[in-house]
Amino acid sequence: MYCETNYPTKKAFREAFARGDEIRVFQPGGLFKGTITGSATIEGPHFPKPHRWYASVEIKDRIVTAIKG
Repeated sequence: MYCETNYPTKKAFREAFARGDEIRVFQPGGLFKGTITGSATIEGPHFPKPHRWYASVEIKDRIVTAIKG
């Protein structure tokens, strides 16, 4: 699962969340059913760059509500 905004680092992702930015998530390709509400793991940056960070989050209606790790 990815953030709609392509954060290059986990630090940038955390800073955006701390500022109060609305962070929306999506599951590309439709291969795996995306979680709309609940716990999820997101990763970044987006393909084709190699994933360099992962975060455990809580989401509600595809919006990050808490960062767990």
